[in-house]
Formats: sequence, structure tokens, C-alpha cells
Amino acid sequence: MFLEKMLQSQGFGSRKHCQQLIKNGAIAIQGEVITNAKHKLDLNNLSFSVYGESFAYREKVYIALNKPQDYECSHQATHHFSVFDLFDDVLMNRGLQCVGRLDQDTSGLLLLTDDGQFLQALTHPKKHVAKVYQMQTADPVTEQQIQQLQQGVELRNESGVFAATDVIQLAENELQLTIHQGVYHQVKRMLAAVGNKVERLHRRQIGALVLPELEQGKWIYLTEQQVELAKTRMVI
Repeated sequence: MFLEKMLQSQGFGSRKHCQQLIKNGAIAIQGEVITNAKHKLDLNNLSFSVYGESFAYREKVYIALNKPQDYECSHQATHHFSVFDLFDDVLMNRGLQCVGRLDQDTSGLLLLTDDGQFLQALTHPKKHVAKVYQMQTADPVTEQQIQQLQQGVELRNESGVFAATDVIQLAENELQLTIHQGVYHQVKRMLAAVGNKVERLHRRQIGALVLPELEQGKWIYLTEQQVELAKTRMVI
């Protein structure tokens, strides 16, 4: 791949802008400044710098974000911040998308990618990828409510029954719930259906991928192994 095309694929702007970066001597590979836009590259383990800042070539990006509350999973947020405000223009130029959504008042694991196939693999209803949520409830959780959640509840304007595949009571007013669907406000509506209310909601896990140790608002690139864990249907 030519240098100019590689830079464009990594989000550094239009072809013309990338050519100008190269002409300006902004691009170095292994410490050597390259001023030929048609310089041919071996993409295997390629690293480069732009104005001294180091980057690694990534064919696709897979990101885990610890989403804070009061952030919307929308490019054009209306009432709160957008999660995309947490990323620089280089990543945004790659067409970064949320893999599913979290409500603005829900925190925790949010995946983002520019890989359409990965996004489809995790969000298509037939894939049944597990999601694990932890919550604080308005009222103490009863054994009857746990049984109802496991057996399944009906949700208004939705067809079928929605059941949690695993329910763990963490404390009197704290619950961990595993679901495989993903309808609008599902967890909150399920708790309301059994006579309780979610006061605070946090997503801990997708597939077999547990939220890494990250401060809220921080993110990491996923490794190949972590990408595969996220696609795993069963929770480990």
C-alpha cells in the first residue's frame, strides 16, 4: 500500500491532505522521514509517526470504552455530551460507530468499531450475544422478583417473553442480570414489570469480555483475543 493511501485509511484526512502531510515532512517510519507519497509499505507490524506522535497501523479498530453517565451514544447528541466527544478527529475520520447503545444514564462497557461485520456479529438479534448488567434498585429485591425475571416477563409493545438467563442478588438493593436480547430500555422495563425500579445501571460484560479496569471516560484498543471474547455467546 502506498504511504498516502495508508494515511488516508487511518483517518488522517483526505488524499490531498495526506499528500500535504508527506510533503511537509510530517511522516516518519522507523525514524526516517518519508517525503514520497507513493512510497510502498509493508503493513505487517507497521508503526509510524505524524509530527512526532507515534501510531500503529490498524486495518480495523475495536475499542472498549468505560462510558460515563450523561453521555449519549449519538453523533448528534441533543441533551447531553456525545460519547464521540471522547475521541479525536483521527479516529472519527475512520467512521467510528457504537456497537449497540447504552442509555445516557447508563454507565459501563461500550464497544466502538469501524468494522461493519463485527458490529453486525454483536448486534444482530439472531446472534444472542450475552450482556451482563449490574444495578441498584429503588426497593429491596425479593425472591419472587428474581423468579419472575428468570421465568420471563412481557413488555408493553414488544412481542414474546423476556427472561434473564442469569440473576444474581449482590445486595438487598443490588442485582446482576444477564440478557441476550436488546430491546429499548429492556433491563429497566423488566424491573418495572416485576414491581421494582432501576435507580442506577452499569454494563459489566458483553459476551465473555468483561469491562477492563478503566476510569470512566477512558478507553483502550481491544486485542484480537478480546475481540473474540466479545463475540462469544456464552458468559464465562
